[in-house]
Amino acid sequence: MANFDRVIVPENGTPITIENNELKVPDNPIIPFIRGDGIGIDLWPASQLVLDAAVEKAYGGNRKIAWMKIYAGDEAVDKYGDGQYLPEDTINAIKEFIIAIKGPLTTPVGGGHRSLNVSLRRILDLYACVRPVKWFKGVPSPSVHPHWMDIVIFRENTEDVYSGIEWEQGTDAVAKVIEFINKEMGKNIRLDSGIGVKPISITGTKRLVRKAIKYAIAEGRKSITFMHKGNIMKYTEGAFKDWGYELAIDEFRDYIITEAELWDEAMAEDGVTPITKPGAFAELRGGKPAGDPNGRIIIKDRIADSIFQQIQTRTNEYDIIATPNLNGDYISDAAAAMVGGLGMAPGANIGDFIGLFEATHGTAPKYAGQDKVNPGSLMLSGVMMLNYLGWREAGEMIEKAIKRTIEVKTVTYDLHRQMEGATKVSCSGYAAEIVKNMV
Repeated sequence: MANFDRVIVPENGTPITIENNELKVPDNPIIPFIRGDGIGIDLWPASQLVLDAAVEKAYGGNRKIAWMKIYAGDEAVDKYGDGQYLPEDTINAIKEFIIAIKGPLTTPVGGGHRSLNVSLRRILDLYACVRPVKWFKGVPSPSVHPHWMDIVIFRENTEDVYSGIEWEQGTDAVAKVIEFINKEMGKNIRLDSGIGVKPISITGTKRLVRKAIKYAIAEGRKSITFMHKGNIMKYTEGAFKDWGYELAIDEFRDYIITEAELWDEAMAEDGVTPITKPGAFAELRGGKPAGDPNGRIIIKDRIADSIFQQIQTRTNEYDIIATPNLNGDYISDAAAAMVGGLGMAPGANIGDFIGLFEATHGTAPKYAGQDKVNPGSLMLSGVMMLNYLGWREAGEMIEKAIKRTIEVKTVTYDLHRQMEGATKVSCSGYAAEIVKNMV
């Protein structure tokens, strides 16, 4: 076990291990948590209450999480000093104990890490940002059919513009880059430009798509859509799409069928000459196939800008979306807005084994300590964590209890102001109501 400077390892817990390429989870796993900055001071106690109650009720006291406090953000500086927003203890603890959960973190001001969240993802190689987006009955939504929304976004987490490779306008460095591109590569970049680089690799693409397909197989999902802007960025986002298809066909041939292949099969059954042009079968049949009659996962792709329209107008045509980093950032928040906002949107950053589950919203410092905000995002991220542990009974208990609490209109202020006849409760009060509604 690693040596820690200012972190206390709970004596009543047992580490999660990896055996035969699978997680081995004891009945008392040690799970590190980062309280988070700003409203994290309110969100974490409420979420921990709900998580512990669900585990207790689901397993009759035979299982219990041994929580281990670790530090990042402002709380880390208070604990460690010297501007240590992300101490080695924290990195080592997550590596050691494999699964962790965190509240929102503030990006440090005045240098250092560009973003603590990005730093954690890159240092721990958490290459898949997984964001389920699902509507809970009773939650106000701008969508006419919010019940159609039940998607999972797999966002590549380590590449694209988030690589942080850029040069500021007016510097000697950017002048060298522009000169090289203009003279050696035959391009024409304006001399007063800033420059950023957008790397997308075969390695980064295929491991993300592999994880998305494995998830689809395990969870019984019907389709995976590659979201890309390959019509413009042919060698980055277009390549992401092409490499995604390659991986799906090479490694999962028995489980998948491409949308074009499905169209051809269906048209052949109707005695129609096969057409592989995207959309052609839909035009002939008056709509896309709802699914593969043989139960295979449909692999398809869509241009990024069209998806923003289609998740609103044809929401139920999408199941899993796999996409490069920046697209994933955009589509995650856009989808969350359709189901009540980021307060209802969970998330996780996952590598080969390590899973860091997190609130997907910001720190909202003006509300910190007011016991006011909606803890739903962090609670639902906890549900994802429980499912990742294999403790699905506890996860389902929380999700059902949240549904019951919302259906009887007992909600925090953000939902209360949009619901007629609702009862407004505090962050901690909401957690207590959820625990009451666990059965």
